[in-house]
Amino acid sequence: MVNFRPVLFVIGLVLSKLALFMYVPTVVAFFTGTGGFIEFAKAVIITHIVSLICLSFGKTKSFKLNVRDMFLITSLVWMITSIFAALPFVFINHISFTDAYFETMSGLTTTGSTVLSGLESMAPSVILWRSILQWIGGVGFIVMAVAILPMLNVGGMKLFQTESSDWSDKSSPRAKTVAKNIVAVYLVLTALCILGYKLAGMSLFDAINHAFTTLSTGGYSTTDSSMNRFSHAADWVGTLFMFLGGLPFLLFVTAIKKRRPKTVLLDEQVKGFFYLVLISSLSIAIWMTLRDGYHPLDALRLSMFNVVSVLTTTGYGLGDFTAWGALPTTIFAVLLMIGACSGSTAGGIKIFRFQIAMTLLKKQMMKLIHPSGVFVQKYNSRPVTDDIVRSLVAFTLMYFITIIGLSAFLSALGLDPVTSISGSITAVANVGPGMGPIIGPTGNFAPLPDAAKWALSLGMLMGRLEILTLLVLFFPAFWRR
Repeated sequence: MVNFRPVLFVIGLVLSKLALFMYVPTVVAFFTGTGGFIEFAKAVIITHIVSLICLSFGKTKSFKLNVRDMFLITSLVWMITSIFAALPFVFINHISFTDAYFETMSGLTTTGSTVLSGLESMAPSVILWRSILQWIGGVGFIVMAVAILPMLNVGGMKLFQTESSDWSDKSSPRAKTVAKNIVAVYLVLTALCILGYKLAGMSLFDAINHAFTTLSTGGYSTTDSSMNRFSHAADWVGTLFMFLGGLPFLLFVTAIKKRRPKTVLLDEQVKGFFYLVLISSLSIAIWMTLRDGYHPLDALRLSMFNVVSVLTTTGYGLGDFTAWGALPTTIFAVLLMIGACSGSTAGGIKIFRFQIAMTLLKKQMMKLIHPSGVFVQKYNSRPVTDDIVRSLVAFTLMYFITIIGLSAFLSALGLDPVTSISGSITAVANVGPGMGPIIGPTGNFAPLPDAAKWALSLGMLMGRLEILTLLVLFFPAFWRR
């Protein structure tokens, strides 16, 4: 049975923290006089009031959470937070709640799809709020992927279970310490990214916003032209920190604690991610140089930036890769779904699932050759149990079923096949831009009907929560005593 009082209490705590983050754009609006102060103040007051109500009704003497509670909290926190985080967009931009919720869900899930245009003339407070949403969504998912999903054995994540994945009374201090260390690493990398962008010629405001959305692999920009507006040096800075955002943050913490940088380099996921980026970038760069006559350095800069942007599900725009020909378009279509490493800010299926699938294939081939042989399957020197494999297969199956179902729904609304399929993939994989003239790298999601925006918002949430975390709530057995 679900314990609703503790669930309500946790939601109240999260909303109270959201209200505190709202103070930042509120203060910016007040001191710059650029508009949005009254509207942000209203959103802060409403969020605080609801937070206090949840905390009051949810307060209990015995605060214990079971597995069902964790599933419900994980889903409700993202859905309810998006409601209140959308208020500034409604109050300031005077857009519909549907558009505001879509923009907010896209921000918190670090998807990067947008319905807003004319960003250069928009109030700085709104631009900053979009970036903050992606920044807190990124670090929120890292902590969830490290401490909650492994415990719930969602999508084979039990493979990464550590002491920090146990939120029982016994291990709670350990979990909190790991979470604080991850946040500290996140803050340091954000500061370094701001510095890098500033040295690359960005203004301080642009540098802060892009650092927030680069490290979180979110992709929101301060301009409609995305990264096309900035210097080539900024492109390389973005490539570096998007790549770092796609790495497992727990490895950063371990490497610093043990003073062994090799800890990061020796990880199977990191090696797979690195080689995938390298091979894809070089292939596209060579194609662009030979076919379109690009200078080799420009070809490498453009190809590597876009490969890392798509693979880490950041979604920044730099050029239009759909105009580079058949081979790059095909490569990017595949990269859209793969994603980066588990425990990073990136979305997608994740590298480790493909690596485990290859080890399964190898094991099956060896069983065909040696029927009586016993082969132990391992990943990163850890045994891959049948429980993990079942969870992984269930996740992968539902991942593609979700994309197919969402594509069919969008097609039924009258959208063309390219928009329907690429929109579904980009939502579930948390990438950002899709393909085609409407939602491609040079377009946005504003022209889509409201029903499509709500469906894509659900797709973003399902992708960010690893599908099964949300899907389990729709099973009647979940609610039975």
